[in-house]
This record gives sequence, C-alpha cells and structure tokens, in this order.
Amino acid sequence: MPNRHEIADPGLAQQGQIKIDWVAKWMTVMNTLSERFKSDGIFRNKRIAICIHLEAKTAYLALTIRKLGAEVWITSSNPLSTKDDVAAALAKNGVHVFAKHGASELDFKRYIRAITESKPHVVVDDGGDVSEFLHQNPEFGENLKGICEETTSGVTRLRAAARESKLRYPAIAINDAGSKYLFDNRYGTGQSGWTAIMHLTNMNVAGKVVVVIGYGWVGKGIALRAKGLGAEVIVTEIDPWKALEARMDGMRVMTLITAAPTGDLFITTTGEKYVIREEHFAKMKDGAFLANAGHFDFEIDVPALRKLAISEQEVREEIREFRIAENKSVYLLAQGGIINIAGGLGHPVEIMDLSFSVQLACIHHLLTSEKLSPDVYPVPRHIDEMVVRQKLAVDGIEID
Repeated sequence: MPNRHEIADPGLAQQGQIKIDWVAKWMTVMNTLSERFKSDGIFRNKRIAICIHLEAKTAYLALTIRKLGAEVWITSSNPLSTKDDVAAALAKNGVHVFAKHGASELDFKRYIRAITESKPHVVVDDGGDVSEFLHQNPEFGENLKGICEETTSGVTRLRAAARESKLRYPAIAINDAGSKYLFDNRYGTGQSGWTAIMHLTNMNVAGKVVVVIGYGWVGKGIALRAKGLGAEVIVTEIDPWKALEARMDGMRVMTLITAAPTGDLFITTTGEKYVIREEHFAKMKDGAFLANAGHFDFEIDVPALRKLAISEQEVREEIREFRIAENKSVYLLAQGGIINIAGGLGHPVEIMDLSFSVQLACIHHLLTSEKLSPDVYPVPRHIDEMVVRQKLAVDGIEID
C-alpha cells in the first residue's frame, strides 16, 4: 500500500531524523529484542496501529516495528505533544503517520479513524482513545488480536469496560508491568517534568513551595525530585492510604483549598478532570504557576481560569499569564498539556527504552497467542522479568 500521511511540513524530515538517530543509540534493550524477534518473522505483513505521544522515542518504536516487517500506522495521543519534525521523518521512512502539533479535536478524532481504517492486528494505545473508537466502530477491529495500553488512564478505562461486560477485545495492561510503572511513571516523569518546568520558567526550584496533586507513581516521582531540588513539598490526596504514604515519605499533606494560598507551583498528576478549579485559583497568590503532569489536558480547569481572568497574554514561550485581579496573576505552563512532553522532550531515553521494550515484546506475544477472550491481562511475568534482566545486562550489572 502506498504511504499515506497527514503532517505539518515534510521539509522538517531531516531535523526529525537527527532526533530519532540520537535515541536509537541509547535504546539498547529494545535493540536487543528487535534482533531476537527478527528471525521468527512474526511481525511480517502485520498491521500495527500506534497512538502514543509522538516524539523521537515513539518514532523509534514505530521504525523498529516496521523494520521487523510490519506496516505501521501512527498518530499522537495528544496533539500538544506532537513533534512535527519527527512526524515528517516517520512519513519519509514509510510509516503512515497522521499528526500535527496543536491539531484540533476534530482532526485528532479524524486521525484516530485514519490509523484504524487499516484494520490493525494490534493496537498500541495511550489513554484509551483508540480503544474507545474501535468499540464504537467494531468494523475496524475485525483483525484485532489485542490492545497494548501504555498508561494508567487507559488501563482504568479498559477495566471499567470489562466490569460492565462491554470490552470487545483482549488488552494487556502495559502500565502495570513493574518494568514500566516503577521506572517510567516515577523516574521518567519525575525527571522530565522538572526538566521542562525549569526550562520554561528559568526559575529556581529550591526554596519554593510545590503542591503535588495526587500521590500515585507519577505524583511520587514529581514530589521526590522536587524535594531533591530543595523545594518544600505539599501533597494533596483523596485516597487515605496514599495520603498517609506521602506523610511517611516526609511530605506535608493537606487539602488543596488549604494549600492554595501557600503554593508557588501546583502540579496535577491524577488523570481526573478539573482537579484545580475556580475556588483554588481565587485563593492562589500572585505569581503562582500551574502545570499538569497527568495524561489528559483537562486536570486544570482552564475554561474557568479564562472566565475568571480580567486579561491574559503569553509572556514567555509556553507560559500564559492570567491576570485575575489588578495585583494578582497566575501562570499556566504548556497550555495545561502534559508538561514533560508539551513543554519538554518527554521521558529520558533509557526510561522509554524499558517501556517500549515491554510494548514490543507484548505486541509479539499477542501476535503469537491463540485467540484470547476479551479481558484486561497483565504483562506476562516472563516478559516483565526479561526486560529488566536485559537492562541490567546491558548496564553491566550482575545480581545473585
């Protein structure tokens, strides 16, 4: 089939290829697995649809799958995270890519339809949008052997569908693998979130009061790195176990409305809608910053902030000032999109090497499995362990 794509600028391909070539050198575990899978021909002539934040590491996963013989159709799970140069490089390399930075919601849905029109054998999803589309349009899922779901939000949606007996397809909870959530969510977001925030603001973290909303694995990573950078950390939670865990990890724990007048920087990590709302904006002090490290871009109620503001303007790249009184402004980072990608370069390469190695191995697993019944399955133990042991091996580490 001729290469199909819809991208912003084909002329950016060389710039994107340089980024992909850089990450290729450091994704050593995935390179090893690729060599292992090359000989069995399992990927050959299969169609794989991918919907993950489209940047260089994701692109290398797509190209690795294509190198193994599959036809790859890809879009971004969030238009704000799309890197147009990387998309152009993928298109030049024969991947069917549909993605533009800042694409409208209508285009986003159209792109999902475009990658599923291929009637894929496996879907790699990040947040559950492709899965939801296939449930609404099952004619595109007739060849589907399974879904590999990358993130907490998507796994939650799949499990809800399974509980209600509405799940049509088998799915593997990639996010729940130890080799994924222990490293990607905690160390990956922990580092890359702060890298993006510090780059965008050019401000010191030490001495600031950082309010982390949610203490799941992402929240723990953000809080841990904030503490290491010298910030005073406040955690807000709705889960009593996680609240107590945060307290025993040395964080201050309180309600968000109590923390609102105190915080210098607020970071959401929940995956839930509108966790920072108008009543919180009203109590924040002048100069407070707002960032989102969760999957979706609706954790901060930006429409309410816009309605409350008497004026707004972009004061620095990816920083928008909302003046909510004559003597008070709050600042929104990266339009409320996921901060480490919409405002930065995403997870460190070595972290995504682990996550995408799990993805690659689980795609292989689905392609070689007998027909599975619709359910949410854990990553097979031997795959999870294989990825971690391979990482230790390439790092020259031996264990008992």
